[in-house]
Amino acid sequence: MADEELEALRRQRLAELQAKHGDSSADPSQQEAKQREAEIRNTILAQVLDQAARARLSNLALVKPDKAKAVENYLIQMARYGQLPGKITEQVLIEILEKASQQTEKTTTVKFNRRKVLDSDEEDDY
Repeated sequence: MADEELEALRRQRLAELQAKHGDSSADPSQQEAKQREAEIRNTILAQVLDQAARARLSNLALVKPDKAKAVENYLIQMARYGQLPGKITEQVLIEILEKASQQTEKTTTVKFNRRKVLDSDEEDDY
């Protein structure tokens, strides 16, 4: 997918989310500020990620927007501090996503509480 197509999809998704949450009544200056911030984020991500990595991150944003936002914030922070050696490839992004999922992984434990029944097994009441 071309960058223009990804941008069009993002704008469409953003418009759908805003319509769903009723953000249309917000102050126009706030909307402009949010739009400028989104453009800056997209510019930084375009400089940091290669095409395949951007596509993967966009797909993740459709499924798990909170996780994608966290990874985007992480990448932007690293780029601002100059900690990225170059463009992030898809494989490196996958490793970052795996680390993020390990840190946020929820462990679920199931505890069975079996009730003791007063009937004995010796007497079958069939």
